[in-house]
Amino acid sequence: MSLTLTIELNEQDLAHFRNALEAANKAAAGRSEEEVISAAASLLENAQKVRLPDFIRQRLERLDDMIAMVRDEGWHLDEEDRRHVLSALVYFADPKDVIPDHVEVLGFLDDAIMVELCVRELRHELEAYDEFCEYREREARKRGVEPSAVGRTEWLDARRDELVERMRSRRSRDGGFGFGYGDSSGYGRAGYARAWRPSLFRFR
Repeated sequence: MSLTLTIELNEQDLAHFRNALEAANKAAAGRSEEEVISAAASLLENAQKVRLPDFIRQRLERLDDMIAMVRDEGWHLDEEDRRHVLSALVYFADPKDVIPDHVEVLGFLDDAIMVELCVRELRHELEAYDEFCEYREREARKRGVEPSAVGRTEWLDARRDELVERMRSRRSRDGGFGFGYGDSSGYGRAGYARAWRPSLFRFR
């Protein structure tokens, strides 16, 4: 037996999370890229020690994808795009949680809500990265190599450049950087098998 709950956040509720992200950015001033990534990765590590509802697990998977985007040698985001992703990750480097992470079942709920907002903000980046990972895995298999062994290659760079150009075009069309409210990306797509990427999150 399962129970379905719908959570609706109004503009005032969302303002809380926007303010939390701004506060996290200020608190993270002076932190290196490695420190921000390490702190977000630590959250994923702690999440794997407890039982997670599917709602939270699916969103932490997307946090894992955000981290992978800036760690992936083949994707090699430029400086502006890296800063855009890192500006979302800084929230998860802030130890001040609305709900302490050690609380069973609900401990990562506030993190999941922030991931949802970040996913909407980074939807074009995530869609492009998903396509990149799928292409890399498919083409690597054709060449008889493991996707994890593919770094930067001419055939992969060409596809990557096409996807990044499209990503930027769509982002520009939607008004550039800022807190977005578009559709979520990548949850429960029928028949979707997640292609290889340098992941940190392993599900129970």
